[in-house]
Amino acid sequence: MEVSSLRMSFAAFALLSFLTVFLLPSPAGAAQSPAPAPSSDGVAIDQGIAYLLMLVALVLTYIIH
Repeated sequence: MEVSSLRMSFAAFALLSFLTVFLLPSPAGAAQSPAPAPSSDGVAIDQGIAYLLMLVALVLTYIIH
């Protein structure tokens, strides 16, 4: 097979793959229900503080060494 025919075959395969994956509707996506509304119970704030403390510990460890 020539190089040009291989390139044409690859281009045709890439175009067919793109059309199949991105343009055809997915049946799994239509069956899902919407996500529930987020509730603020303070978990996100606690997790943010924990991440901040871990970052401070990492910086201090880096400075000490």
